[in-house]
Amino acid sequence: MQVLPWIRIGTRGSPLALAQAHQIRQQLSQAHGIPEARLEVVVIRTTGDMIQDRALSEAGGKGLFTKELDAAMIEGRIDIAVHSSKDLPTILPAEICVTGYTAREDVRDVFIGRNNQTLMALAAGARIGTASLRRAAMVKRLRPDLEISLLRGNVETRLRKVQAGDVDGTLLALAGLKRLGLAASATEILSEEQFLPAVGQGAIGITARGGDSLTRQKIEAICDIKTFHALNAERAFLRVLDGSCRTPIAGLARVGGEQISFRGMILDKDGSQCFEISRDAPVSEAENLGIECGRTLLERAPPDIFA
Repeated sequence: MQVLPWIRIGTRGSPLALAQAHQIRQQLSQAHGIPEARLEVVVIRTTGDMIQDRALSEAGGKGLFTKELDAAMIEGRIDIAVHSSKDLPTILPAEICVTGYTAREDVRDVFIGRNNQTLMALAAGARIGTASLRRAAMVKRLRPDLEISLLRGNVETRLRKVQAGDVDGTLLALAGLKRLGLAASATEILSEEQFLPAVGQGAIGITARGGDSLTRQKIEAICDIKTFHALNAERAFLRVLDGSCRTPIAGLARVGGEQISFRGMILDKDGSQCFEISRDAPVSEAENLGIECGRTLLERAPPDIFA
């Protein structure tokens, strides 16, 4: 007799997405004493994975990595979906909610330079490949003499293109490299102060159907409360700014005891203008902290920065 899956885990098919899905599978197996064989990983190809010839900001934004997974969940083909939290839209379909996040990995960006060159040591006119408006703007802020070129594809593809000389360097999340066992590829780790990360970077988010309380209870056993509060602040900040991929936006919250500290930033695309805010609040006010910081930057920044 066929044994039905205990949970069906939806994921994109990239090596990083699969590594994250199998990490969640292992954690759920250990937390509940369920054999991994009963936790089925269901691979779903997303529009964001299929579009490789242009930036996501030109193709529709963050939802390109989630809408097929959302549809599969609503249709009952999967029970949960595993996401890199920085790819999650701030507004989800009404039937779906973020159940929680596992403990956050290192939030920092890294630079991978051809021939092990560092970002600041590159020659003027060197080409940096990235698909991230945030990373591009921050590079231009530090090195306005560098050129930015579009670089899409999974982590391994981007690393190969640097090695092949298609670009002189690229930037990636350290968390993703660690999950793939590729952290040694980093030429240098960029500090949070110098290179503020994307909202949600380093965190794995798990979504489920809002009405599926049984599945949500299963997932809560592996979720981290500090990461939950931090992401509440960061995603509220992004939601106020309507950040989908069209504006360079960065944000990071840290929880210490009963307090939460938040730092947020908006840049224009060439890095020549930057608007920043830092505030603290009780952890119970995490979401309100993000909202207030977003509203403050909306007032400070010129409207054309969001064009």
